[in-house]
Amino acid sequence: MVAKTSDVKILAIESSCDETAAAVVVDGRDVRSNVIFSQIALHTVYGGVVPEIASRKHIEKINQVITQALEGAHMTLGDIDAVAVTYGPGLVGALLVGVAEAKAIAYAAKLPLIGVHHIEGHISANYIENKELEPPFLCLVVSGGHTHLVKVQDYGRYEILGRTRDDAAGEAFDKVARAIGLGYPGGPKIEKVSGEGNALAIPFPKPKVADGSYDFSFSGLKSAVLNYLNGARMKGEEIVQADVAASFQHSVIEVLVQNAMRAVDEFGVDRFAIAGGVASNQTLRSAMEEACNKKGVAFYHPSPVLCTDNAAMIGAAAYYEYLAGRRDGLDLNAVPNLKLGER
Repeated sequence: MVAKTSDVKILAIESSCDETAAAVVVDGRDVRSNVIFSQIALHTVYGGVVPEIASRKHIEKINQVITQALEGAHMTLGDIDAVAVTYGPGLVGALLVGVAEAKAIAYAAKLPLIGVHHIEGHISANYIENKELEPPFLCLVVSGGHTHLVKVQDYGRYEILGRTRDDAAGEAFDKVARAIGLGYPGGPKIEKVSGEGNALAIPFPKPKVADGSYDFSFSGLKSAVLNYLNGARMKGEEIVQADVAASFQHSVIEVLVQNAMRAVDEFGVDRFAIAGGVASNQTLRSAMEEACNKKGVAFYHPSPVLCTDNAAMIGAAAYYEYLAGRRDGLDLNAVPNLKLGER
């Protein structure tokens, strides 16, 4: 049987962290439904994601979000051409829930199964609202667990130019937010408070990797913020929360933009995209767009709902895997430390 190349309907599942999500995507760019159950309220009391709680809640909600996704798309499993699921990287217990569910559906409905890399999903979110976007292009993936600068050579073909050597950008946002009393989740709260502060009030360091690579390092900046807070408290000096948040955010964004534009110059690309949860930060978007405009580079970004973890992006990535003939067997397993480009 020859696989279809158009009007391909994919049921996609995402459960790599603390969102239980399902979507129906047609031909990689037409989202018919995108259902997300967020667990933020459950984890806020703990100041971060508790893996065991996340896994249990995924088990509770996975069937519900899949049913809602099919109903929202006005389809049944009989209309679906393939099942896609995030199989890594992520929290192993959380991933296993989605993978087991996808395998069960694929087996019962006799459908092809496609495992999708989570970061590939984030990159592919850009295809959904930017119908004209095609490889090659550069993409900066910034989220709670990842900071990657990626050269998208073709659909399914990636070269990682740089990655974080310690804390991811989103992780640094969460830790600094906790330190200045904002709580979890840190990214949106720092962005909101930063609007009331002076981004140049505190000269935090701009973290750079000494060997000139495109890698990132945010642990030193996080330590600089903690040292500033401790020093101010010891001296009895006033700590202006908004100024600390704005100055920290300014340092992170400046490094992200500098590395990104250096890569744009070196590789001579005319298209640049951002993706991941931190990509919903409006200050980052504005700074990146301004930098791209100065260089005559087209700038792309997903809507905020497609920046955070969702299944529509997994369906978008899976379509191009489907066209390439990639299929997984029922031995597909969760791979919590899966590297981009591995299968």
